[in-house]
Amino acid sequence: MDELIPTRATLIQRLKNWQDQASWQDFFDTYWKLIYNVALKGGLSEVEAQEVVQETMISIAKHMPGFKYDPAIGSFKGWLLKMTRWRITDQLRKRGSTAEWPSVSHDTATGDHAVEQVVDPASQDWNAVWDAEWRRNLFDAAIARVKRRCDPQKYQMFDLYVNKEWSPAKVAGAFGVSIAQVYLAKHRVTEMIAEEVRRLEMEMT
Repeated sequence: MDELIPTRATLIQRLKNWQDQASWQDFFDTYWKLIYNVALKGGLSEVEAQEVVQETMISIAKHMPGFKYDPAIGSFKGWLLKMTRWRITDQLRKRGSTAEWPSVSHDTATGDHAVEQVVDPASQDWNAVWDAEWRRNLFDAAIARVKRRCDPQKYQMFDLYVNKEWSPAKVAGAFGVSIAQVYLAKHRVTEMIAEEVRRLEMEMT
């Protein structure tokens, strides 16, 4: 499975090939929600945010053949931020509005609801918004990848124990296993998620 997860260098190299549909699909699946959520926080509607995702992906595809990764100049993560920011600005320009930025409700990674201030893409807070969404997106993407790779029963035990907050005894009883096996499943899945987050960070930072 490790060989199926591209490193930063190989992913960028593979994205240079428009015909590599698997790599582009992996890139889209991993990062479209990041672009979408950041666009919403830039004051866009859901339809406008969807357009930002589409236009950003098209723009990235057009630029990738000539893209040269140089960590001394900047990260791919930073470049992706610029591409997203430009597309958000384009949508605001189409709207012809620089109205005040309303508040919107978002779900956090833990499932709690929080009201967060929509941020003007021209403000100094933009990088902080991007970084926060970036971290949350990496965590969500890591969980999705681990869920596909992990033994279904182990992941279900982890989910019930950690996310649904069942007691270890209740989880053990539901699956007919020992409490020790519940703790082991939780530990193993947690390690897998942390490792996947590190891999994703290496891809794009």
